[in-house]
Amino acid sequence: MAARLNGAQSGLHLRYELQIAVRYLRARRRDAFISITTIFTAVGVMIGVAALVIVLAVMSGFEQSLRQRILTLTPQVQILSFNGSISGYDGLMARANAVRGVAGSDPFIVGQAMMSSPRGISGVIVRGIDPQNAAIVSQLLHYIQNGSLDSLSAPGAPAQPAPSQVAAQPRAAPSSATPATSPATPMSDGAIAIGSTLAEKLKVAIGDPVTAVVPVTAGPDNDIVTKTGHFTVGAIFESGVAFLDRDLVFMGLGNAQHFFGREGKVDGLEIQLINLDDTDLVTAQLRSLFGSSYRVSNWMEFNEAAAAGFEMLKRVYALVLLMLIGVAAFNLVATLIMVVMEKRKDIAVLMSMGATAGEVRLIFVLKGLIVGAFGTGAGLLLGAIGCFILSHYHFIHIQKEIYGMSTLPIAVQPLSFVLVAVASMILCLIATFYPARQASRELPVEVFRS
Repeated sequence: MAARLNGAQSGLHLRYELQIAVRYLRARRRDAFISITTIFTAVGVMIGVAALVIVLAVMSGFEQSLRQRILTLTPQVQILSFNGSISGYDGLMARANAVRGVAGSDPFIVGQAMMSSPRGISGVIVRGIDPQNAAIVSQLLHYIQNGSLDSLSAPGAPAQPAPSQVAAQPRAAPSSATPATSPATPMSDGAIAIGSTLAEKLKVAIGDPVTAVVPVTAGPDNDIVTKTGHFTVGAIFESGVAFLDRDLVFMGLGNAQHFFGREGKVDGLEIQLINLDDTDLVTAQLRSLFGSSYRVSNWMEFNEAAAAGFEMLKRVYALVLLMLIGVAAFNLVATLIMVVMEKRKDIAVLMSMGATAGEVRLIFVLKGLIVGAFGTGAGLLLGAIGCFILSHYHFIHIQKEIYGMSTLPIAVQPLSFVLVAVASMILCLIATFYPARQASRELPVEVFRS
């Protein structure tokens, strides 16, 4: 019975404290200035919360867009052999595809080459892929501007011994050697896909011929010689990532194996994931499956510096805008101090009627939290509306040449809303401590005497 009575009394105390806190929010004619100040404080919190929510959504959008474009053209998880090139890779692909969370795998070859056309020259990274692999091609198709990836499947014409091969270190030529001559119409070694920036640099379009030169080893002494291949531009892609569009070239796997002299071998396996959030889990499973003979690495290790830099930039922006919320929240201090000065007689009456110092403090803490909750809730709503407008009505334009997109990307994350709301309410709660403490220290005798 006593416990029930105590519970009823606690509910009554909380109810009257909350009622007084709400009453202090109402404007009377002589308290109009304090009420307007309270409204401005809530509006300040609202603007700060909305700005932080929108900026976090934009930053997350940039991060996701950049990550998606990079990971579409580069491996998400990569398997390499410590023994060098991998032969008999079909069995490895079957084992990798059986791992839960893997969308597909693709064997690849990577090499550096010097690529030229009659109107330009550039160093490139050649990546040999299987253009018939659905897991890989489905990702690349989003960025193909002109041409088709199907052209990479066509095998090159039978390659003739390249008469332009020369030793990296000069060797004594036989006396019967004849001067090297170039064929009038070189036979194509297949089609390739190049980036839009590289196409502009070489000044080529779909169907134009290009020449690639790579260093290879030949002869019993493994002498380094150059090998020349003649290719046709079969597709042009644009990812919006400058170094990919400038340096990356895709080639059919069979043509790449022949061109780099690695018949029947690949450099590694590229793994595509169903969900990038499972990267660590899938990587651990693959490492356990393939053992110590293979090196398994993922995109987070490849782009660790870039990811860390982007995350730091995101935190700096969040901190700056959180300070904006803090400025608005601490305006609440001035507002509550004015309320305490205005309500000194009310406080004295309450305390003379038996209200404790803790109950008086709670009145002003609740008032501050109500103002903060109103501003935070309105800010979250305004931020959500702003994100919706930015994602559906693209009226803010940015330079596509720099950012790879023409409008602001938006990625709304519910966790960001929760964290912003919690941070805002904590700042508002802290802002109430000093005024509430001052109110609880009022002495009724001194107030009545004055």
